[in-house]
Amino acid sequence: MRREGFCCLLPHASWLNVMNIRKNDSVMVVAGRERGKTGKILRVIPDKDAAVVERVNLVKRHSRARGPQQPGGIVEKEAMIHLSNLMVMCDKCNAPVRVGKKISPAGEKTRICRRCGDPLE
Repeated sequence: MRREGFCCLLPHASWLNVMNIRKNDSVMVVAGRERGKTGKILRVIPDKDAAVVERVNLVKRHSRARGPQQPGGIVEKEAMIHLSNLMVMCDKCNAPVRVGKKISPAGEKTRICRRCGDPLE
């Protein structure tokens, strides 16, 4: 008889609320075909643990003409990239860093850089 562990019951890592990346963050791609590129987060997709980064992971899509205002053709657009392949860039360190969380005495949560300790906002 096979016994299922706790990890099998979790649908996604996003269910645990462990997403350290937010919209408008500056990030660097640390793995994959686009490794080394940096950009700004345009959109975060928590259900798929993915994000869309500006000018990274470009794909070509064929679009049909929709009248005289929108001609058809091949359009380049950003595709989503998994969050595990991204790291937040710290403005002070100017390097990809791990993200920590700090709770102030007032009860506010802030994200901090693990390398220099400065807040990321």
